[in-house]
Amino acid sequence: MEIIPCQASLYSPYALVSSSGNGKRWNGAMTRNVHGRFSPSRVKLPRRVFLEFIGYNSVLLHMNSVFAAPMPEMKDPEVIRTLKLASGVRIQEVIEGEGPEAHEGDLVEVNYVCRRSNGYFVHSTVDQFNGESAPVVLPLDENQIIKGLKEVLIGMKVGGKRRALIPPSVGYTNENLQPVPEEFGPRRSLLSHANEPLVFEVQLLKVL
Repeated sequence: MEIIPCQASLYSPYALVSSSGNGKRWNGAMTRNVHGRFSPSRVKLPRRVFLEFIGYNSVLLHMNSVFAAPMPEMKDPEVIRTLKLASGVRIQEVIEGEGPEAHEGDLVEVNYVCRRSNGYFVHSTVDQFNGESAPVVLPLDENQIIKGLKEVLIGMKVGGKRRALIPPSVGYTNENLQPVPEEFGPRRSLLSHANEPLVFEVQLLKVL
């Protein structure tokens, strides 16, 4: 095999020429034709350069597809605002009703769930297993119901639901205040937590 200078190669000033019989086979990138011009021929790229070229183009294609893809519409998360009253009661408006509004002195029908501040269940008018409810009727009078719950119910509209943290100072300050279950077990369970904050989730069904 003979090594001769050649301007045809892309990577080296030399091209390899091998003799075979009467003819010669050129392995360079270009060969000189009969008119003295260079004509392109098959080029063997090094494996590393070829793989880098393919990888680079695939990255570009991926980037183009990412930038061309439409951005999903982002929605602001729903924020439930908390209202803190002077008595220390904290109220969250879960569902705003559309019916008549409750005022002080009204008689209202409600469903409620009462829990301790750590989330433990205390009492409810809705059965947790079958979903059946036994609503209670309460007068919006702080001499008959706990003051904190009265503050929660005033201003609510029928169909509305509120969640409230009621401190013990406006909670069960005596055992005669409603709502208290009639059954001995649930009644005892509720009153045993009278000296701690309680969480009420209450739904206004009717204004009577």
